[in-house]
Amino acid sequence: MRGNELVRQRVAIDARHLYAGLGTYACQLLRGIERQELPFDVVAITRKEFLSHLADMVKLEVRLLEAPLYSLRAQALLPLIARDCDLLHAIHYDLPILHSRKVIVTIHDLIHLTRSYVPHGPAWFYARAMLFLAARKAVHIITVSEYSKAQLVEALGIPPSRITVIYNGVGPQFRRLDRTEAWKTVCERVSLRPPYLLYVGSLKKHKNVDSLMEAFALLRQRKEFEHQLVIVGNDPSGKRDLLERWRRLGVSKHVAWIPQVSTEILCHVYAGADLLILPSFVEGFGLPVLEAMACGTPVVCSRASSLPEVAGDAAEFFDPRSVEDLARAIERVLSSPGLQETLRCKGLERARRFSWEECARRHYQLYWDWLQA
Repeated sequence: MRGNELVRQRVAIDARHLYAGLGTYACQLLRGIERQELPFDVVAITRKEFLSHLADMVKLEVRLLEAPLYSLRAQALLPLIARDCDLLHAIHYDLPILHSRKVIVTIHDLIHLTRSYVPHGPAWFYARAMLFLAARKAVHIITVSEYSKAQLVEALGIPPSRITVIYNGVGPQFRRLDRTEAWKTVCERVSLRPPYLLYVGSLKKHKNVDSLMEAFALLRQRKEFEHQLVIVGNDPSGKRDLLERWRRLGVSKHVAWIPQVSTEILCHVYAGADLLILPSFVEGFGLPVLEAMACGTPVVCSRASSLPEVAGDAAEFFDPRSVEDLARAIERVLSSPGLQETLRCKGLERARRFSWEECARRHYQLYWDWLQA
């Protein structure tokens, strides 16, 4: 109650990170609002450049925050913009430290606490400090895998009762397609020709793309190996090193880099691939694994962090520290049509267990619980 009138409570969702995996996560939460009748109102706080992402979401109230991400200005303005909201959900660790009302934060992973994978500099120190502050400021923490939850408990000393694991989902646009049609589309739209292996993600150190390149070079040394390697991911900071590595390994003619594609075309790229390979040392979740499985593409991924949890028994695993083991895993699947079909069938079934509808429903229930607390 406010005064003598019953006023619907408001939940604000910080939707300023509408790009890459964070963008998928935030947009799917917001789209879920369109499909449900909720006992509270939802406010999306975003930037002008992302208004088109929210244009068809008629149930949302949209507010703009024009300030650089991770800036003092954003820290100052976000509490003001959300001051009349009963609960704020920060979808990333950079929550507003001075906000006086309840905050829930999603911490997807703790890669910034791992010295091996993140360059030391101002961004690294900021991320470490904000992770510790976010863990103590928030009334509750959401994470995306049991692996990440265990890391939060161990590294930040958070009681398990303050953490809820809510798995990411797979959108319906990722579906099994006729491979001939998929090949035709990728040939026309992004100039790819089969056969090809696929990697989807950034070029950051923890993604272990270097090992993938070396394993691919090993395989290319065999005359009968005809596949090219396709890398989908927009990471300009890593492009120069990547091109130099291609050159040194002698595979430049056999590697294609696609910085960015629409979700529609990405689905066709997945469906046309003989394999998706995810060689990461660390993943909080590993969404490309499920997206590829939903498209009927066999998956080869590292036996590390959250990936066995997400992939279950529907992928071929390898040791991410061994280039030879990665090359053997690729060769094992490519040389066995029976194994390909087994992984394809198991992958389709595995992907069906992860839905954005269930992910959104569990978020909304958590919001409601804390609104009533």
